[in-house]
Amino acid sequence: MAFGSRVSPRSIAPTEQAASWEAPRAARVKPDGTGPALIGGSLTVSGSLSFLRENGRRILTLALALFALGIIALMVLPVRYAATALVVLDPRELRVTTEQDVLPGIGQDAAALQSQIEIAKSDGFLRPLIEQLKIADDEDISGGYTDMTRLLERFRNRLEITRRGLTYVIAMSFTSNRPERAAYYANAIAEAFVASQGRVRTEATDEAADWLKDRLKTLNERLRASEDAVAAFRLEHKILNAGKDSTTQQLRVTDLNQQVSAARLRTEEAKARYEQVQRDLKANVEGPVKQDLLSMLRAQRSALNDQIAQKKAVYGDRHPDLAISYSQLADINRQIEIERKKNIDTAKSEYEAQLEQQNALEKQLKAVETKMLVDGQALVKLQELQRDADANRNIYEQFLSRFKTTNEQRQLQASQTKIASIAIPPLRSTRPPLALLLAALAIGSLLTSTAAVAVTTGASADKPGSVQAPASVNAEEAPNRQVQPPPAAPRAESMPSLPVWARIPELASGAGPSTVWQKPVATSAELDLGTHLRPLLEHIDGVPVRGCKVALVLSVGKSAGGNTIARSLNRAAVNRGLMSVLIRLQPEFASHQPPVTEWHDGSTTAGLQSIDELLSAGRKADARPEDDIRSEFDLIIVHAGNLALQPDAIALAAHADLIVLVARAGELGSAAMRRVTAALSAYAAVPTGLVVNHVPAGSVAPRPEGGALGLAV
Repeated sequence: MAFGSRVSPRSIAPTEQAASWEAPRAARVKPDGTGPALIGGSLTVSGSLSFLRENGRRILTLALALFALGIIALMVLPVRYAATALVVLDPRELRVTTEQDVLPGIGQDAAALQSQIEIAKSDGFLRPLIEQLKIADDEDISGGYTDMTRLLERFRNRLEITRRGLTYVIAMSFTSNRPERAAYYANAIAEAFVASQGRVRTEATDEAADWLKDRLKTLNERLRASEDAVAAFRLEHKILNAGKDSTTQQLRVTDLNQQVSAARLRTEEAKARYEQVQRDLKANVEGPVKQDLLSMLRAQRSALNDQIAQKKAVYGDRHPDLAISYSQLADINRQIEIERKKNIDTAKSEYEAQLEQQNALEKQLKAVETKMLVDGQALVKLQELQRDADANRNIYEQFLSRFKTTNEQRQLQASQTKIASIAIPPLRSTRPPLALLLAALAIGSLLTSTAAVAVTTGASADKPGSVQAPASVNAEEAPNRQVQPPPAAPRAESMPSLPVWARIPELASGAGPSTVWQKPVATSAELDLGTHLRPLLEHIDGVPVRGCKVALVLSVGKSAGGNTIARSLNRAAVNRGLMSVLIRLQPEFASHQPPVTEWHDGSTTAGLQSIDELLSAGRKADARPEDDIRSEFDLIIVHAGNLALQPDAIALAAHADLIVLVARAGELGSAAMRRVTAALSAYAAVPTGLVVNHVPAGSVAPRPEGGALGLAV
């Protein structure tokens, strides 16, 4: 059987042909019963024309009836009009002050815009609008219903709210039997939507202002209590604030620290002067102390020494004037010593006075610091109370400022939603043009009638036991036709001069489960033909080729079953533990190289050029060992399909280690077999054998021990 065939070739007469919409995809069955059967499900031009010639009158009659019914329906159905009002949600906000509004605008968020559309479709928005518009009194919309649920459903069915593209424009369309009412309802919905948007902002601002006003009372009481606590604590602990987060006690400590530092500096200076005067007195040297009397005495002594020196030079050492001068010099030295002792006493008294003052200041500082240590815990508590009061003051001021701003914003609440275009009564209905309706109705009636006739014809043809006679056979003679018996086994003289490597039997129609040829390709892959292909695998093992072997599978004629044989051979090789791969040749169209595609069953489809490059890559002079695909597999099966469909596939025989021809039992001596063997004559060195398909049941002899299957003649 051919792939996809649902009817056995034995159940249809050789000269029968399809008389229904479905035409045969293959040729007619030959008189000997070896031709392919008719395959339902395909559509050809000849079959379509034959179907239209035979059923044209029925199709036209049914089409006219359907066309008339369509015109009547168009006349009976009411005409409706749709009016549209455009509403824009401007994302720009009106800013009068720098303060943020209580309810900000929608901004640039598209999700927020879509949310507004869904709100406009909700029951909460439509229910009060239906009551306001008195929809229950409009028979066109209410249909006599007064229940709010029904009114909502019918009103929403007439309403359509959509966004215009990626804009901020919302189209609100309403459909009614009267154009004026359609425009009225569309405008009412748009106005209600705009009013609801403004009302939402106003209500939000009012609620915020009222809440802030109530909250300010509580905050004011809390602030007053915290400030009173700070004042009471200061009074209790006699803590005065001197500004800059300091108390009077802290300022006093700071001042005493500065005075103590200055007193210590003066004491050190006085002590240094006193010690320097003592050292000068002991060393009998002139110190750096500058006083008027002492300086004058030193000047007189210096002048007197000069006079004594001159007199010694003029009068000699024993002159009476020298005695007087020496007496004067001794008197001056005595006065100088007295002054120097006075200076020492003065420096000592100054040092003692500065030291006493320093000690007094240090005592005062120590007393103040002791008092501050005692009052430290009170200061910590005061700071805690002060922080609480400051925080309450800050919060109160913020709320007060926000309340003032929000209270003023009540006067100006501009809505971002505005009506961009009001709806006007439409001039045309929602129906397409009449000419277009009539044309569509005519085409639909014709197609519907054609499909109905085809379905009824196919149903009558598919009934069990019903076989339609060909056009050339008289209707009275058709029941007397008999189905030809299955073809006998081919004669030995019709066999080609090729060895038979395997035979696939054919089960009788209706006996046991369907054979692999009666199933789709995807299902047939699950069946096991390993038993019948065992001789072929043994022959492949016997091919004198080391390493990987390449088997080329060719189909002879249509529906030979080469695809299933190749897949079953690959699966049988894998079950035997061989590393096998199946490559199926995909036809090329318009010089387009098909892509390499891997399938879930492990096979691969590729074009002729891809397969040729893949098999010849390892045979090039500069090829590396890893470039040869034969190094990765034990067996490579290439299914080239039918040479009649793609004759260039014969070039793949140059890469094959053996060639497997798959042919039906009735086509071993056909012209297709002769053409294939003639094309393979150029590759006589490659071992070539047959896999005979559709061998009639009972003609397959038992396999001899160690031999191949035989064909009964």
